[in-house]
Amino acid sequence: QVHIVESGGGLVQPGGSLRLSCAASGRILSISAMNWYRQAPGKQRELVATITRGDIINYADSVKGRFTISRDSAKNAVYLQMNSLKPEDTAVYYCNAERVREFGITGQNNYWGQGTQVTVSS
Repeated sequence: QVHIVESGGGLVQPGGSLRLSCAASGRILSISAMNWYRQAPGKQRELVATITRGDIINYADSVKGRFTISRDSAKNAVYLQMNSLKPEDTAVYYCNAERVREFGITGQNNYWGQGTQVTVSS
């Protein structure tokens, strides 16, 4: 079993910054990609940013130029630096570890964290 823990959410004023962190723990052999999703009240969960094992990065159009995803492969960790935050960025942010291979387990699994609340408001 792999555990995903996010941290770093909170309340920030428009134009402010936050840095989210996510760490995966367990008997991890490899992780193909780590992703940040978000879900605002009444809306579907959406993909915000992706970083693959080969450091290929993609962003949702709505966050390009404002958010930066990075990772520490040695720690199985991923980070999301969020700048120039807007009220529409308010959501619960979820970390996802995609296609995880684990020692002693055949196949690959996806794992999710519990989410961290980000609120952008004056």
